[in-house]
Amino acid sequence: MKTVYVLNTPVITAYGDWQFSCPLSVAQAQAVLADGLVSATGHQGTAELLSTLLDIEIPTNRISIEMQPGDKALVFQKSVWKKAKFLAKKKLPSCLLNWDY
Repeated sequence: MKTVYVLNTPVITAYGDWQFSCPLSVAQAQAVLADGLVSATGHQGTAELLSTLLDIEIPTNRISIEMQPGDKALVFQKSVWKKAKFLAKKKLPSCLLNWDY
């Protein structure tokens, strides 16, 4: 089974062909993560925010990953972090969450 990672920043972990594609809605992100995930989210505030947004436990986990062919990653876009940080105590509207998958 291939791994689905949750990342707080896009990273290239090895040589290869990588695709960085469209944003996902919250519902789409939840569906991708429904069968399990590996958090590589090293910032506690981001992990807490993602847990709240997705209603899925995203633990803080500062690890290095080496993605393999077939692995996938959902990447939280830092471009929304300033707004998200301000609204962290509230449920954010899905339009503020920009996932790449």
